[in-house]
Amino acid sequence: MPNYRYQVRNSTGQVVSGVVVADSVATAATILRNQGQHVLQVNPMIAGLDRASLMEKFRDMNAGRPKAKHVLDFTTQLAVMMRAGINLRSALEGIAEQTQHPGFKKVILSLKNDVEAGKQFSQALQKYPKLFGPLYINMTRASEMSGSFAEMLDRIADYIAQQIETRKMVVGAAIYPGVIGTMAVLVTVFLLTFVLPKFKTVFQGKEDALPWATNFLMGVSDFMVQRWPFIIGALVVVAAGFFAFARTEVGGFFLDKAKLSIPVVKGMFRALYISRSLQTMGQLVNAGVPMLDVISITGDISGNRLYESMWRSVEASVKQGKKICSTLTRTKLLPQAVVQMISAGEESGKLGEVLDEISTYYAKTLKDQIKAVTSMIEPIMIILMGSVVGFIAMAIILPIFKMSQIVK
Repeated sequence: MPNYRYQVRNSTGQVVSGVVVADSVATAATILRNQGQHVLQVNPMIAGLDRASLMEKFRDMNAGRPKAKHVLDFTTQLAVMMRAGINLRSALEGIAEQTQHPGFKKVILSLKNDVEAGKQFSQALQKYPKLFGPLYINMTRASEMSGSFAEMLDRIADYIAQQIETRKMVVGAAIYPGVIGTMAVLVTVFLLTFVLPKFKTVFQGKEDALPWATNFLMGVSDFMVQRWPFIIGALVVVAAGFFAFARTEVGGFFLDKAKLSIPVVKGMFRALYISRSLQTMGQLVNAGVPMLDVISITGDISGNRLYESMWRSVEASVKQGKKICSTLTRTKLLPQAVVQMISAGEESGKLGEVLDEISTYYAKTLKDQIKAVTSMIEPIMIILMGSVVGFIAMAIILPIFKMSQIVK
């Protein structure tokens, strides 16, 4: 008789899996019900393989990795259940049952199992550092010591929501110029490889009488038509080399420095890194995380190697017993007004409140900068695209116009 893998809920409410031998699915379900089990799922196993497990693996592959949105939903639901008085184990089990993402569901069930085994929730989170991150783990650990778990989860959820919104704004600002730039390249390639060769027979033998622009474009067109495999290969090599260079420490530092130097976008990136750093720092300080851990985590998630190096220098000076602003006063990455406000908050003992206010201000500044960048890039891209297409069109039209004048 075939084997069937089952999933049932026992009398204690726990979900249990196993294998049962029966002649059909209905018989397998009947056997389990007669044992007092609440049947959730019964699937056949073929040739020693679990069809259900194979389907689960296929779904996991298609679902991809859990994202920040899944973590945000999980944190929000957990905060609500904690405030309602539900114990942590039951809350995790309830959220897991409602979670649609198979990979994240396994993560939540793993957290539940660790909590049932006697681990602290923050210790269970440490198994998934890339998913939850150092800020999430440290703020959770601080809340466990202070007894403000639900409130801290609300604060973490607000932080994640703001980071998601910021990421959407930055990505949205890059979509428009990316689309326009791609269209400009495609139109140019189309004109040079499909349109211009049609005029080759018209201009043949009259090269001396053609304008330099027409001769130049005809040469480019011939090169692209005849050597297109070489061109595509060269572009692939250049792109691969660029991405490989960007992954190196030197290349990453060069790109991060370029983001803060390019005139059109440097203000946007500056506001992004300041807002992210100070918001993270403020959340951790208000959560009661030790200052050295606060500065280290702030450097890790700053998003730019120059700012990370700045926070590493601050961490080194704090270890020596110095104040935070003793290093920040010598940097050009933060405005002096920001450094002065941080110094005032440090002196008054209200550093967390000051950091929250500064990060809120720079979050608004970031939105304004994104709007400004978008409004500037739009006409620049239109002018560039119009210039390229216009240059090609004029290089084709002018010789035809001159030839028609000669004929007359």
